[in-house]
Amino acid sequence: FETRAAQYAEEYAASERALIEAKREAKLAGNFYLPPGPKVVLAIRIRGINGLPPKERKILQLLRLRQIHNACFVKLNYATLRMLRRVEPYITYGYPSLKTTRELIYKRGFGKVGRPGAWNRLPLSDNSVIEGSLGSKGIECIEDLVHEIFTCGPNFKSANNFLWPFKLNTPKGGYSRNGKLTHFTEGGEAGNREDLINALVHRMN
Repeated sequence: FETRAAQYAEEYAASERALIEAKREAKLAGNFYLPPGPKVVLAIRIRGINGLPPKERKILQLLRLRQIHNACFVKLNYATLRMLRRVEPYITYGYPSLKTTRELIYKRGFGKVGRPGAWNRLPLSDNSVIEGSLGSKGIECIEDLVHEIFTCGPNFKSANNFLWPFKLNTPKGGYSRNGKLTHFTEGGEAGNREDLINALVHRMN
């Protein structure tokens, strides 16, 4: 498992170097480099059930955001983007960094083990919990799980469904003065905050 973690570290570093090199080459050629779009977002529910319409309630259930301060990873595609935009007044979301992804899974990660109707919520303190559920997918340790989620690998759906929704704290220092009803671009908390989601998670983790 240590060897695999070292391989992933090399892969992440190589990816960073390739991105920097591509930006440098584009600048020398007088162009702009447009990096590939994000594949995964982290969505956090910031409002309760008061005044929640039925359709929005159903979308939040599909996103597995049933309680306030629940957080889940979501694979970005046309359908999920429409769902996120529909429930923007009730959630905030953005693009998690490797550091945020790793810290969430290590500190707040619980696995869903068992069968439908009788799921058990087990802490990821032992790699055998992960291997028992995801070993057939080639995910055998916690670093495999982090890698699959962060890179949005071919078994992202299985890995994400295995993870129990994260239960976060109220952010340290509280929410902004404009409150949770206002969009992030207007000084509030709701909606897409892109890379700034990492600072919020750090305050809630």
